[in-house]
Amino acid sequence: MPLKTDLMQRFNLAVPIIQAPMAGGGDTPALVAAVCEAGGLGSIGAAYLTPEQIIEAGKSVRAKTSRAFGINLFAPTPPPPSPGDPGVALRRLAPFYAELGLPAPASLPEITGAKFADQLAAALETGAAVFSFTFGIIPPEAVAAIKKRGVFQIGTATTVDEAIALQDAGVDAVVAQGSEAGGHRGTFTGDFNAALVGTISLVPQVADAVKIPVVASGGIMDGRGIAAALALGASAAQLGTAFLTCRESGISEAYREAILGAHENQTRITRAFSGRPARGIINRFMQEVEPDGSDEAVLPFPIQNALTRPLRAAASKQGRAEFLSLWAGQGVRMARRQSTAELMARLAAETEAALARLQQFSAKPKNA
Repeated sequence: MPLKTDLMQRFNLAVPIIQAPMAGGGDTPALVAAVCEAGGLGSIGAAYLTPEQIIEAGKSVRAKTSRAFGINLFAPTPPPPSPGDPGVALRRLAPFYAELGLPAPASLPEITGAKFADQLAAALETGAAVFSFTFGIIPPEAVAAIKKRGVFQIGTATTVDEAIALQDAGVDAVVAQGSEAGGHRGTFTGDFNAALVGTISLVPQVADAVKIPVVASGGIMDGRGIAAALALGASAAQLGTAFLTCRESGISEAYREAILGAHENQTRITRAFSGRPARGIINRFMQEVEPDGSDEAVLPFPIQNALTRPLRAAASKQGRAEFLSLWAGQGVRMARRQSTAELMARLAAETEAALARLQQFSAKPKNA
């Protein structure tokens, strides 16, 4: 591909493609490395990993590729207030526990997890060339520590104001996450609903507002979407859902089949699984926990996430997609079952073809 954006040059990429970090097991080391080997930037979603697991994931990726890769964490956020009466949430989930053969929880689960500082220290030992984050802005001391190691930093924004705030905080690039994107929303300032801006509207406005490279994310599934992102001013496109149906993906077969059978109008934003807004394929769990779109029976993150984790684990083993968090974007109908190498080759060819068509249009005489 003759095109070379600034991010492609920085990381010696053959294609302007970043594989979205997908915390929870979707982005296996095999998938991340395969993206890198095909000329893109693979990313480890490490938010739910312990420091030891982060080190091991980095070693596993590095054993499979010598090319640049990224690693992602959630920006630290204040712990949520203790719910006054968790009974509504517990009663709403009890029938699902019973149906999956699990004892219903009598109280809220204990919230455990590694501290951000410890995770970051481990991430910086993996040899990753890129450190990305979402859900806010990381502390100034973390920014400084990352810069000291010479690691490239990317933050996630869903509005122009968030992108400017990230630039002011010292990031090197920003992901402009459109409302079409699957998985958790990265919104961290202002009204959440007002921040549901589509990719085609968000990317050029962010590109105009900041002086750092912009990565387009949300609903991009093929080379036409990548070419469009470049035309809008992005330096690369970040894809997540497209990689979930690859053979190297770590998701269950039930999840994979749900993506392959879904249509573009069958996803919506929900808090039912984790307590944070996220886009996924509509299923029974979503509809029964939030029957009228209300989330009164949903506890804040990370409490709700911990409360539903046993359900999701059991459903995955039993092949019960109706209880899984089926994160996917609105481009879901374009998902294909293939290897990562096959997907990357197809994306590269489609992008070149789309760019060539645009050049043909611009080359035509005005009176043709």
